[in-house]
Amino acid sequence: MTSEERKPPRVLLAAFPDHYYLPPRPTTSTAAVQDAHRQTNFLLRGELAEFEKLMNLQLRIVAGQSRARGPGVAAILTYWSRSYGGLGDACTLLACGSYASCPPLLRTVLDCIAIQRSLSGEGFAEYEEWFAASVGRDGAATSIELGRYRAASVLVSDERLGPMYRLLSDLTMPHMGSTLLLSAPEAGSQKLALGFADCSFHLGWAQLISGWLLELAAAQIEAVLASAVFAIDEALQGAAEAVPRDLAHVLDGSRRCTAAVLPDGRHVLNNFRRASTGQPKQVILG
Repeated sequence: MTSEERKPPRVLLAAFPDHYYLPPRPTTSTAAVQDAHRQTNFLLRGELAEFEKLMNLQLRIVAGQSRARGPGVAAILTYWSRSYGGLGDACTLLACGSYASCPPLLRTVLDCIAIQRSLSGEGFAEYEEWFAASVGRDGAATSIELGRYRAASVLVSDERLGPMYRLLSDLTMPHMGSTLLLSAPEAGSQKLALGFADCSFHLGWAQLISGWLLELAAAQIEAVLASAVFAIDEALQGAAEAVPRDLAHVLDGSRRCTAAVLPDGRHVLNNFRRASTGQPKQVILG
């Protein structure tokens, strides 16, 4: 059957979780991982509680879409599913002190959010063209057109997500400086203390990553509402509209580790420290 003769597949929401739970305490792991889980849940309990709420808000929205149909629905749900899974997996890694593994997942989440924004902004025209001939047969095999699509420009110009996208991209790539920062966060000009596959708790990384998780969960909810392809009741709409206010309250604090961009384009991490009793420091990456 040629691409012109193919019929687009029916869209059907077949399965989704009914609830999101924060990562449980690991029972078989190293002492460092168990300690990281304990300290993360103690020192970041407000951030984790808000993240759990945002993940479950997403599931409440999904639960109301059993009758949703069409290419636009397929576009949002498939990218949203990847985003949701990436957020959940990154939270699990955060709780285990596996900070170096989080940036690639969060960068992918950002890409998925950007594509949702871009596709809905153009009325899903490009997606519908691909969707019409997306799945077919190649002999005995199922053939799926790849449909390459990039929407990084949507993020680059975003005042809130743009700096996060650039920093996560640098942390994801195997640059020498970012690799050093992830492997030896206490590195100084006099000593380079390397941690090989180290999962010891680090408050600075934990606060940075938890903040990114919250910002991205909120951005995902915004992207879903802006797509206008789902029917969302007033209660869920009100809960979604309250998210920015709730985040501002949770993430407020002068001692939190945060990332910013210097005038010369380099990244700066403020209040970067391993323990809550440690001396906060600045790290410039660029």
